[in-house]
Amino acid sequence: MTAVLPVGHTVRPPTKEDAQAILDLASAYNISVIGIADWTLDDVTDALTDPDFDPAKDGWLVYAADRLAGFGWVFGKGDRRQLDLDVITDDPEVERWLLDRLIERSGELGRTHNQTSVQLDVVVYQADAARQDRFAGYGFARGTVFHRMRIDHDGAVEAPEVPAGITVRRGAPDEASQRAGHAVLNAAFDGQFGFTPRPFEEWQASQENFSAFDWSQLTVLEQDGEPVAMRAVNDQFVEDENCGYIGRLAVLEKARGKGLAKYLLRDQFALDAATGRTGTILHVDTNNPTPALGLYTSVGMKPVLVMEVWRRELSVR
Repeated sequence: MTAVLPVGHTVRPPTKEDAQAILDLASAYNISVIGIADWTLDDVTDALTDPDFDPAKDGWLVYAADRLAGFGWVFGKGDRRQLDLDVITDDPEVERWLLDRLIERSGELGRTHNQTSVQLDVVVYQADAARQDRFAGYGFARGTVFHRMRIDHDGAVEAPEVPAGITVRRGAPDEASQRAGHAVLNAAFDGQFGFTPRPFEEWQASQENFSAFDWSQLTVLEQDGEPVAMRAVNDQFVEDENCGYIGRLAVLEKARGKGLAKYLLRDQFALDAATGRTGTILHVDTNNPTPALGLYTSVGMKPVLVMEVWRRELSVR
């Protein structure tokens, strides 16, 4: 049965000008569950202006009179086989209505890109058992668990030695170096949970729209002139936690076991400490096919927040 909004509620698509209202609603929920806002105004603005997000079709704001009572949006990348959803409201009727819209739009996106089915992913804080129960009732199941890892910096951190035979390329101001980082990312993450390879132009446009990132924050490692590892860092956690953030760290399979990932981690710790950051943060899938969690704990990082990805397979024939 299709959900119906409570009487007196209205709906419209979001605009960039709604970023603060969305942030206020999301922050209130996040604080109630994990004790911190966990989003910034830039986070919301970047999402609303992402080149792959169509506000008129991919997002909804629900109002009770003049109060924002809920919002939902769907994001797709690459071939749109996998779609990320989010819905926040304290009203179960609004949540169900928004989820119906998200599922309907997900089907449209899948058919437009010639998919026969799509995977719908939504992130749920592990601390929110009630939300987990509701999404189980909506046909979602736990897909994987992500840990937010952090290491604190108390003063200077010694920079590591560059591994033998490795050349470090810091910054990617030109298209060739950007393509090198993109190629390593797609190859290294191929087949991992929730990762969708994106065409270079799509990935490049999304990076350039992200206000917390610039190309000076992309590092590529080369061996014998061939790119074999990359690290993409951004300022996503500077405003609220004064921490550097490693958004992506990737090493080609043939180059693993040579200490490249540890080098990239420790190198970033040193860079963050030198710029006055109080720590460095990253996220790791605990079901990663590589021993990533063990790698991060081995260099001193500790889990500070646990999030689950709940998934539903949706036929779109």
